[in-house]
Amino acid sequence: MQETNKDILLQHELAVMEGILESKAEYRKIIKAGIAKWVKDFQDGKIEIKMVDDLKKLIEKDIELQKDEF
Repeated sequence: MQETNKDILLQHELAVMEGILESKAEYRKIIKAGIAKWVKDFQDGKIEIKMVDDLKKLIEKDIELQKDEF
């Protein structure tokens, strides 16, 4: 049985989406590690409250990545 062009295109699109989802999962791991490190540094007194911009950016990126999952 020969696959139609539509089936081949659908398989390709599914493979691309799977790759994107895997990448997002990896990016979220990196972001979560960054947030955990920031919180630890803050708790250890290495970061002052006026330096929250990095944490804000990490949280915003994490939320952005999660939005695409719904």
